[in-house]
Amino acid sequence: MKYKISLVLFTFLFTTLTVTSQDTIQSLDSINPIEKEIDSIAISTITNNDPISYTKGESYELGGITVTGLKKFSEQAVKVFTGLKAGQNIRLPGDKLTSAIKKLYEQKQFSNVDVYISKIDGRVVYLEFDVAELPELNQVTINGVKKGKAKELRKDTELIKGAMLTDNLLITSENYIRKKYQEKGFLNTKVNIDTKKDTSGINTVNMLVNIDKGDKVKIKNIFIEGNEKVKDKRLQKAMKNTKITKLGRFWKGSKYIKEDFNEDLQSIIDTYSEKGHRDARILNDSISFNEDNTINVHIGLEEGKKYYFGGISYLGNKVFTDAQLDKFLRIDKGQVYNAKILKERISGDGTPDSEDIATEYQNSGYIFSQVNAVETRVENDSIFVEVRISEDEQATLRKVTINGNDKTNDHVAYRQLRTRPGYLYRKDDIIRTIRELGQLGFFDPESITPNLNPNFQDKTVDINYDVVEKGASQIELQGGYGGGSFIGTLGLSFNNFSIRNLFNKEAYKPLPMGDGQTLSLRIQKSRSFTTSSFSFTEPWLGGKKPQSLSFSIYQSKQFRYNFQTNRVDKDQRLNIIGASIGLGKRLQWPDDFFTLSQTISLQRYDLKEYGLPTFSFTTGISNNLSYGITLSRSSAGPNPVFPKNGSDFSIGAKLTFPYSLVNDKDYANITDLEKYKWLEYYKFNFKGKWYTPLFDKFVLMSNAEMGFLASYNDEVGDSPFERYFVGGDGLATFQLDGRETIGLRGYDNAQLSTPEGGTIYNKFQLEVRYPVTLKPSASIYLLGFLEAGNSYTGFKNYDPFKVKRSAGLGVRIFMPAFGLLGIDFAHGFDPLPGQTEKSGWQPHFIIGQQF
Repeated sequence: MKYKISLVLFTFLFTTLTVTSQDTIQSLDSINPIEKEIDSIAISTITNNDPISYTKGESYELGGITVTGLKKFSEQAVKVFTGLKAGQNIRLPGDKLTSAIKKLYEQKQFSNVDVYISKIDGRVVYLEFDVAELPELNQVTINGVKKGKAKELRKDTELIKGAMLTDNLLITSENYIRKKYQEKGFLNTKVNIDTKKDTSGINTVNMLVNIDKGDKVKIKNIFIEGNEKVKDKRLQKAMKNTKITKLGRFWKGSKYIKEDFNEDLQSIIDTYSEKGHRDARILNDSISFNEDNTINVHIGLEEGKKYYFGGISYLGNKVFTDAQLDKFLRIDKGQVYNAKILKERISGDGTPDSEDIATEYQNSGYIFSQVNAVETRVENDSIFVEVRISEDEQATLRKVTINGNDKTNDHVAYRQLRTRPGYLYRKDDIIRTIRELGQLGFFDPESITPNLNPNFQDKTVDINYDVVEKGASQIELQGGYGGGSFIGTLGLSFNNFSIRNLFNKEAYKPLPMGDGQTLSLRIQKSRSFTTSSFSFTEPWLGGKKPQSLSFSIYQSKQFRYNFQTNRVDKDQRLNIIGASIGLGKRLQWPDDFFTLSQTISLQRYDLKEYGLPTFSFTTGISNNLSYGITLSRSSAGPNPVFPKNGSDFSIGAKLTFPYSLVNDKDYANITDLEKYKWLEYYKFNFKGKWYTPLFDKFVLMSNAEMGFLASYNDEVGDSPFERYFVGGDGLATFQLDGRETIGLRGYDNAQLSTPEGGTIYNKFQLEVRYPVTLKPSASIYLLGFLEAGNSYTGFKNYDPFKVKRSAGLGVRIFMPAFGLLGIDFAHGFDPLPGQTEKSGWQPHFIIGQQF
């Protein structure tokens, strides 16, 4: 005869168990997962209304388990889930039984689990588990949206075949779908979910999701009441997310999203706070619907009194005097009370170069310092502030490590550190180290993370820099048709090369890498020309100081091309062969962002029946031996592909020996062949770029540059080489005659200069950039620009305001293996020299060139 269990009391160690949870779904409201509440379970049995007795808290031998309520699972599987085995001892009630029930719920397959005592035979107990299985989803149909969107919703909500159907899944899915469309402006979205038993399977159900998005609801008006000191227009501008519908505003939609609207309400309060109204508050907010399917937003506020700084005092400062702290705070008595400015001047504005009191302490070694501003009293409209400072002691760096440089050798990474064991802790040294590591080009700048471990007991700090390696080598493989023939280019650039392992077979993986050296090879060939070049750079000559050695050799062969007959005459040619060697050194003054570079170069030009516009001879040899010196300062970064702050500027000179001033030749009466046997000239260049963060992720790049080429002797005249060619994409092709190619988008390549090239140029540029992604695999950013510049021949024709103007949009893609790629669409507002019609729209393709 079967024994049936009635309820008796015993307490489980847990009170709630989650049957299932949808972690990936964010619901509109706070929805608790379905819970199984087990307050207590009575264990008693009834046999002909006679209960089976047992001793509470005693241990029994488990004689066996039976399982009821099964539809799809086997009894043996459920027994395995419980973890209980016949013959083991269990207490009634006890931990093992509690654990068995918990394990069944953790399977997320059961909506209910009850336990009964079916029989007790002496010290042997027999248990019965009565379970209720959750139904399983078979087919999910979503109506009201397109197939592609329905597929996306099924994935996002996990409404997929085989999912266990719970109340929580239903509620969270419905809320997720509704919120998703409300965030797109469909405020009246309705979602209805129905389930129906599927007779083709065991304990399975089909689901039908009906979505009625309705029409988009835009904001027609924003009504603000209670504002007298600040105009509606200013407050609406402060609301970055909630905007009224406006014709032509394509970059920001008109949508009412509650979470974003709450942020905008706080922005209104912040606006008042910046104007001295620290007591301003929102009294109420609501929306009302219009008949044209738009809404009005209503905001009621109280401005409160306008306050001023009554006075600022300092407490606890010993390292810095009150006068020194005043220079960082920059707030005077009687100034309008601005809580935002006060906070930023106390603890920083979040930028690397923030000037505030807390940062100054951090830059002086006081990592354990604390700086807080406290309002001490309010008198009428004046607020008195006390800046309370706990300086503590200076901290030193104990251990500094770098983690993640799998390819780059340790010494290459460690020599960039500005934070070294024994050094005083300085926050700006950490920021500088991040920049220096990012500027190497071997690590992803966006992933460099300094992990600080301060030890308060011994006043030390450990720092570990986590870095992520990225591809440092580049390949250039191009093919195209131009000048009546096919042009092929092969370029290899190894930017983390190791020449000391050149003959070490084990170091080839596939090439010897890791020492931070640069090795480049490039070959370009067509029917009418062939160029090749080789260069090598060691950035740390000797390995102890940041002084570089660079060397390059190159050769070019150009043949006369007849555009009418499409033939190349190799008997008429220009051969150029050259070499250069340079030394660079990082300076310590004025600061260590400065670098002084010096270069000696030699080019030999061999002409055979090959005419040049500035030469009267077609056959002969000309030599160019020059010395170049450049003083540059680079603080832009931390990402070299997308700098967010800092600047880059350089001023340089390139000059030859003034042969005509010492050789007593009559240059007015000698041939060009004799005159240009050794070129003589001097030239100066200036380039400056500044990077300024704007808002959100936007960055403004401002650029100004100028170049000037002149001669020592008027009788010699300007050099036929080393000239400036302005216009177009700025990409230099196969010419190795020392020319400088200056891009000015919106115009054809080099068409803003005479055929001989200019001797003076200037260029101005404003470019706003926005990063789409800055991942190591590919960095992408969008840009919009304004440019102006021109080329001139001699100072008599120079007019810095007589420039060619352009504007446009573009995109840049940087992939480590291929370098920088991009395309620009620019509009030239002025005509080319000698023409009357403006240049108009021009596309420009960018390869390996960054403006």
